[in-house]
Parts: sequence; C-alpha cells; structure tokens
Amino acid sequence: MRIESSVTSVSWIPSEAIGGIMRAPFDLGPMHYDNPPPDQIDDVQALARSGSVRFINHQRAWIEVENGSIVDHGQSGRGWMGRTKLGFGSRMILYPTIAMPDLRSEPASSDQSVRFVQTTGGRPAIPLPRKLNRPPFVQIIPPIVWTTLALTIEADGSATHDVAGASPFPRHWIYDASGKLVSKVAVTDFSSWSGDIFGERTPWGSHDSPAFVTQVETALERELSEQIMRGGARPQFRKLISGQTLVEQGQAGEELFLLLDGVLSVEADGKAIAEVGPGAILGERALLEGGLRTATLRAVTPCRVAVATAGQVSEEALVELAKGHHREET
Repeated sequence: MRIESSVTSVSWIPSEAIGGIMRAPFDLGPMHYDNPPPDQIDDVQALARSGSVRFINHQRAWIEVENGSIVDHGQSGRGWMGRTKLGFGSRMILYPTIAMPDLRSEPASSDQSVRFVQTTGGRPAIPLPRKLNRPPFVQIIPPIVWTTLALTIEADGSATHDVAGASPFPRHWIYDASGKLVSKVAVTDFSSWSGDIFGERTPWGSHDSPAFVTQVETALERELSEQIMRGGARPQFRKLISGQTLVEQGQAGEELFLLLDGVLSVEADGKAIAEVGPGAILGERALLEGGLRTATLRAVTPCRVAVATAGQVSEEALVELAKGHHREET
C-alpha cells in the first residue's frame, strides 16, 4: 500500500516587513509588496506562476507499506521561484528570478517511519548592496531566500511536518497536505537577510537559519487584520525588543493590538499560558470587560505591533473574537 503526503511553504513580502529607507522603492516603485496568499491552495504550480508570491517549496513524498512495515519510499517535491514584478502603477513587467538547486538529504528511515527533508529557494531578480571588509568593499548581489521543510510519514498512515530552517526574509506561510494554511514562520528580519545571508551562511554553503513557527490565526482575525491595516484610519506602530512587555495584567487600556511580526507570550498571574504569532489580535477583552488588561503580553522575540482603536472594529466582531481568547480561564 502506498501512502503519500506533502507540506508546502509559500513566501511573500507584506508591507510591514520592510522599514527605513528600503521602503522607498516599494512605496514609490518600481518594487512592490504582495497581497496575502490564500488560506487554501488547490494548484501550487498555478500560484507559483502567477507572480503573486515570491517562491514556493512543495515537499511531497511517499512510502510503500507491506504487512505493517515500510519497504520502500521516495519523494517528488520541488521548488518554484516566482517572477518579480517591477513597474509603476498598473504597468508592471515580470522579471525572472534565479533558482538554486533543490537540496534533499538522505531520508532518515526505519520500518515504521521515514523523515524527508527538502530545501528550495533562490535569488530575487533585484540585487542589493552588501558591505565587505575587503576590496571592493561593496558587493552587488541578491541575497538568497529559502525554506527547509521536513515531512515524516508513518507506517500507520499518519504524517507530520515541521520547518527545519528558513531565510530571515520574506514571510513564510506553511500549508498542510490538503492545501490548508496551518502555521507561519513568525519572525522576519530584512536587515539580517540583506546584510548577512550570502555564501556559506545558506544551506547551499554550510548553514541553515532556525525558524520560529506559530499556529495560524483564526479566519476572523485575518478579516479584522485587513480592516485594521487597510481601513480608513491608519494604525500606529510599536516595536518591542525580546523580553519587553506590550501591556501588563491589571493595567487600564483602550487600544487594540495586531501582531505583525514576532512572537508574544500571553501571561496570566505570572504564568505563561500561550504564545501567539503574526496575525493575532489582542486586547479586545479590556475594551469589552471594564477597561483592564486580563493578561500580560511579553515579547518572546523582537516584535512589530499595529495599535488600533475600538472604533476601527465593530463591537460584534470584538465579542466574537473574545469568545476564543479566554486563555487564562482554561
């Protein structure tokens, strides 16, 4: 009996992922940000060719089982580098990117499970300057983007996946075998990526970068995120360093928070009860239940947060959101 499974990463550039002077070519042209990928992918190849995402790593593998034991295995996944859009306004041209060779290590196998690992990625179409400490002191070359996906298939038919590594930029979303969005790499770091990810500091050299993965937010949170970021009133933004608190339990507060990048720990009575990643909306219970924060929010990693007002989201939506946020009572 053959058992197949897959895991897919889709990588894209959200507007909040780039700061400082490097925003100019994105805000004014000719470069562009991306719209969020869909929650469900039914045709990986069509998405890769659409020009709407930066690159895709599609890890697909199979095992053959006889009498309860694995007797054979193989994999057939691959990577796709998307084409880069350059232009102004509605006049855009697609430029080809440079794919790196797909990397597959020898699967770790037993008669009950096989773990497959695949790295795919490449170079964007636009080179970036990088400082060198030797002549000519500046190198003009695109940094490399990638993800390393691991997929384990068991003889009983079950399968699990994880992100074994990823480039610090851009944003990477993870989809399960059914094509459903299930998790995200939580942290992006454009400065580290553009300045450090060259040569040996990639999987094609001798190094992979660890990835901090969090579960995907709810569909309601994604809908409200769109309202906050693209509605009439522009939110304010805050940055946190690791260990810094966004709010503390018992404080008065009227702001609503959208976590754009990084990981926040949710703490009640000094105990960590959850960790949340990009897309999470927080703070609604204080708006609905008397104005006091019911938990402390502490940065596990560097974080970027959008700060909104209650008026940017309907009370009905806040009530629905709060139903799933009674973490400190469970």
